[in-house]
Amino acid sequence: MGNVVELKNVTKNFEEFSVKNINLQVKQGFVTGFIGENGAGKSTTIKMMMNLLKPDAGEVKLFGLDYKKHEKTIKERIGFVYDGNIFFEGLNLKDIKRIVAPAYKQWDDTLFYQYVEQFKLPLNKAIKTFSKGMQMKASLAIALSHHAELIIMDEPTAGLDPIFRRELLDLLQELMIEGNRTIFFSTHITTDLDRIADYIAFMQNGELVFNQSIHDLAENYALVKGGMDLLDRDTEKDFVHIHRSSTGFEALTDNIKEVKNTFGNTVIIERPSLEDIMYYLKGGIHHV
Repeated sequence: MGNVVELKNVTKNFEEFSVKNINLQVKQGFVTGFIGENGAGKSTTIKMMMNLLKPDAGEVKLFGLDYKKHEKTIKERIGFVYDGNIFFEGLNLKDIKRIVAPAYKQWDDTLFYQYVEQFKLPLNKAIKTFSKGMQMKASLAIALSHHAELIIMDEPTAGLDPIFRRELLDLLQELMIEGNRTIFFSTHITTDLDRIADYIAFMQNGELVFNQSIHDLAENYALVKGGMDLLDRDTEKDFVHIHRSSTGFEALTDNIKEVKNTFGNTVIIERPSLEDIMYYLKGGIHHV
């Protein structure tokens, strides 16, 4: 199984923020969800993937190639879908196609019009008249019409209504059936990924906390609920972080076996959602 994207020890420094020593692999043929709070470093990382920002240190490769020698080749194989419109607002979709198509050797007019019809997009109306959902669909139609092997999506569902978000997720699942596409989906709406992601990469404060398969996350993390009387200095060591309340405690563990040995049947052990994991890992892994 090959890696479509490889970041090795990638660092980017700004005045008040840094993305530090990122080692990230995006596996071919799968959906990788890229999660983290706003400001965690997700967009900075994506911009380095797309060569819109140069790393201060480290190496970025896509399809095994680096941007210094192969920028055009790499970008022909990528489709971008952003949060919001990236096209000149006065243009209509037909004009945009006429401008964009010559940049791609594999541009497919038939496929473009197929997606325009499927997404119910007007060809002759200015992009500025499109709703947010329609603008996102237009970006996706353009991205898919040159047979992009890697689709990079930066917060594509932000601000969209739940019904449209569900339609988008269904569409992405359909795209993955062919098996030759890779999707890298950045979002802070973790529920969008519970259904479609194969791998999850989690950014926190400019650092990559983990990059694991959904299966491994289920194996490695659990949500534990029990009475406050069960907690003491020794038992608390089994948890990443604990939330206490008048009715008891809820905690995240990355040591399920030890929790079962310590507490037995006195606690409830559940599979955490991605949102649970993000919440309890907020600020980095620290045992209380």
